[in-house]
Amino acid sequence: MSTQTKEETFTLEEILTSLKTIHRLILWNDDVNTFDHVIWCMMKYLDYTESQAEKIAWEVHTKGKCAILEGSFTEMEVYRKILKAEGLEVTVD
Repeated sequence: MSTQTKEETFTLEEILTSLKTIHRLILWNDDVNTFDHVIWCMMKYLDYTESQAEKIAWEVHTKGKCAILEGSFTEMEVYRKILKAEGLEVTVD
């Protein structure tokens, strides 16, 4: 029994384009976390000012979600795990 593998090749431009893709960290509204906890997390982990963190909390509350950070997938995944450990509902888009 033989195993066949398919070789896939990419151009340098395709690789660089995939690396430049901007991902967003999305914070979702929930019925568990308080405004104070969300604000505290935004200030502690994302270095937002209190005013910026309050605006994020209100946007999440009124619109159901808010993009809170942009960057590489790896970076967004690190922050997602940190905020999830704090009980926040976050996804990478």
